[in-house]
Amino acid sequence: MRIFHGKLEIAGQMGIMCGELKKRGHLATGYNTFHTYLGYRDHLINTTIEELVNTSHHLINFYDVFHFHYATSLLDGYKDLEIIKSKGKKMVMHHWGNDVRFHEQARENNPYVFTGDSPPNEVIDSRLTEITRYVDEAIVQDYEVYTYVEPYYKKVHVIPISIDLAPFTPAYPSGKVRRPLIVHAPTQQDFKGTVAIEAAIQELQKSYDFEYMRIEKMNHEQAVEMYRAADLVVDQIRCGSYGLLSVEAMALGKPVITYIRSDLVEKFPSELPIMNANPDNIITAIQVFLENPSLYEELGRRGRSYAEKYHAKEVVVDQLEQVYANLRP
Repeated sequence: MRIFHGKLEIAGQMGIMCGELKKRGHLATGYNTFHTYLGYRDHLINTTIEELVNTSHHLINFYDVFHFHYATSLLDGYKDLEIIKSKGKKMVMHHWGNDVRFHEQARENNPYVFTGDSPPNEVIDSRLTEITRYVDEAIVQDYEVYTYVEPYYKKVHVIPISIDLAPFTPAYPSGKVRRPLIVHAPTQQDFKGTVAIEAAIQELQKSYDFEYMRIEKMNHEQAVEMYRAADLVVDQIRCGSYGLLSVEAMALGKPVITYIRSDLVEKFPSELPIMNANPDNIITAIQVFLENPSLYEELGRRGRSYAEKYHAKEVVVDQLEQVYANLRP
């Protein structure tokens, strides 16, 4: 198959999926118009919206499957979707969270959630309504996102975040280190709950001897090296689900603290080894590790196994190929 991914690279996911699809004999390319300091490059063509518009006719004719991301498509107003459908090509839309997180709905089961990065409700509704005139199926990474889009599509597939495990050789914490290192990477401070996390850190440093590092403004490769040195990774404690940092930390064999909404816990595999904490109890969750250093390695090893079983790119792309095969033009 000739597979188009575009046009926003979210947490390296387009590149990882395209790389694995290529290994399986597909011609898969990610076209990215969202450029950040994270510097994702693998299996991507980093381009501009203008260039995509100028080449859209060629792209539409060339590719067989169009895997769109983050409620975007090739042309403004989704004008390309009708053209693609008229040519009998397959399409699927991949939603990632902020693109579809309806504000009041998000707060129904989560008093901590930050939705300031999401568009107004009426914009989300308008986009989903227009997309689903032509696109019947969607992909989301978990059931936190699922509920926002399920009413719009004929079918929604839940496919986990993907990771290439090859660069992530595990470095399990020993539990015997004198001053454990706790890290947090606030790509979006309000979304991740950085203020509450760092308030807890400051309070605990009055009674415990440990190091804290905030990781920011680094490219992805540099950030991963910082995670590798950590004994504990604190990810997002407001969203209600875990993201790429949690997956990368587990792949490195690091224990992770993240907030999983109580109504979503049963939707994840029972062996999910994440320590669940929100802004109200984050100080207690960190303290549990400081008081029980054997947990660092124990949960780190369980996390690596979990990442291998559920998030390895090979596992994810197995599911992706099935979706592509069963899509109707």
